[in-house]
Amino acid sequence: MPADEAWPQRLNQKWQHTPEVINGSISGDTAAQGLARLPALLKQHQPDWVLIELGGNDGLRGFPPQHIASDLQKAIDRVKAAHARPILMQIRLPANYGRRYTEAFSAIYPQLAQQNAIPLVPFFMEQVYTNPAWMQQDGIHPTPAAQPFITGLMEKVLTPLVKHE
Repeated sequence: MPADEAWPQRLNQKWQHTPEVINGSISGDTAAQGLARLPALLKQHQPDWVLIELGGNDGLRGFPPQHIASDLQKAIDRVKAAHARPILMQIRLPANYGRRYTEAFSAIYPQLAQQNAIPLVPFFMEQVYTNPAWMQQDGIHPTPAAQPFITGLMEKVLTPLVKHE
């Protein structure tokens, strides 16, 4: 999907770039890959807020939850060290990964949010999964048709956090 159709760019248009939303994600990235790119992104953009939406690809690959949590904690630490405020995005896995792994994975996000006293954004994809027209054939990624819904949801969740100043 072209970047200008994705929810971050749509949110930029709604907010008229105040604050500006910069999409630093790369589809398929693991938490470690996102973490490796984070210092350059922080230096380049000098953000006030950083939405950390990583770990899903790690979970889909069955990486150990403690390694995922460690990479996410390092990302939170780097964001704070850059004098920005982290926001953590809840990620959930499909049920077919087994109850024990799925529960361990899902617990990472609320635990990190609580330990670091940072906001936790609810996982938006549960509402997207139920609409087949909103899902790509891979069953993982939303289509362009889902982006207006996701934009509205993210605007509702993020506005009180980033625009309260």
